[in-house]
Amino acid sequence: MDAKLLEILVCPLCKSPLVYRKADQELICKADRLAFKIQDDIPVMLADEARVMTPEEVEQLR
Repeated sequence: MDAKLLEILVCPLCKSPLVYRKADQELICKADRLAFKIQDDIPVMLADEARVMTPEEVEQLR
């Protein structure tokens, strides 16, 4: 994942910064508890395709 791209990407819903989880190939929005997948180094920033995270998953990111 390109570092410059990570700097400018935000959540498409709330515009919060995203957390990159390299092992899971996901970008995480803590505010909305959504995980956006990354396929072939391309973030899929569609809310309809995002995975809803549990509160426990989000808490582990802190």
